Amino acid sequence: MPPPIRILIVEDHQVVRQGLVALLSATDDLEVVGSVSDGLEAVAMFGALRPDVTLMDLRMPKLSGVEALRKIRHEFPQARVIVLTTFDGDEDIFRALEAGARGYLLKGMPLEELVAAIHLVHQGRSSIPPEVAEKLAMRLGGQSLTARELAVLERIVAGRANKEIAMDLKISEATVKSHVNSLLGKLGVADRTHAATVALQRGFVHLQ
Repeated sequence: MPPPIRILIVEDHQVVRQGLVALLSATDDLEVVGSVSDGLEAVAMFGALRPDVTLMDLRMPKLSGVEALRKIRHEFPQARVIVLTTFDGDEDIFRALEAGARGYLLKGMPLEELVAAIHLVHQGRSSIPPEVAEKLAMRLGGQSLTARELAVLERIVAGRANKEIAMDLKISEATVKSHVNSLLGKLGVADRTHAATVALQRGFVHLQ
């Protein structure tokens, strides 16, 4: 009989984390070897435990899931990580997979789906549910925002006027207006309010 699949759980909500530990520990061929609550701990614990599969939340204190994933994959390119999150925006999905996630699952799926995904990823395959793949296809088919456009968009979401954005980014108001017009076109919206709504829905920006 093969050894159990060793799992590391990275989740900042204690109740969710403990629930995952209990459910997965009760599954015959899985073994939870560690559970941590932030991205920095995830990087350190991965290096210490070298789990077979890691379940990683996206929004965490100290270091986000995507940043932790990048650090882990930089040091351990063969790391097999499944993102397990409530965020289903196409930009969230794109960033996680770009950082090296082998799976992207939404919290609330049945336990058997999670277990099946763990087995797939452990075998070196990917686990992307159809609804996630569809959103990823939308993102890949659209235009990406530049770093400066993203910085402007974050400030639009925060309610800052062009003059304030110009001061923040140390650029002219005319340049800010140019960036705003460009990102409105890329997002397919007519005004700043709609841009802010779309930015939050798609995962370009998250409210703190």
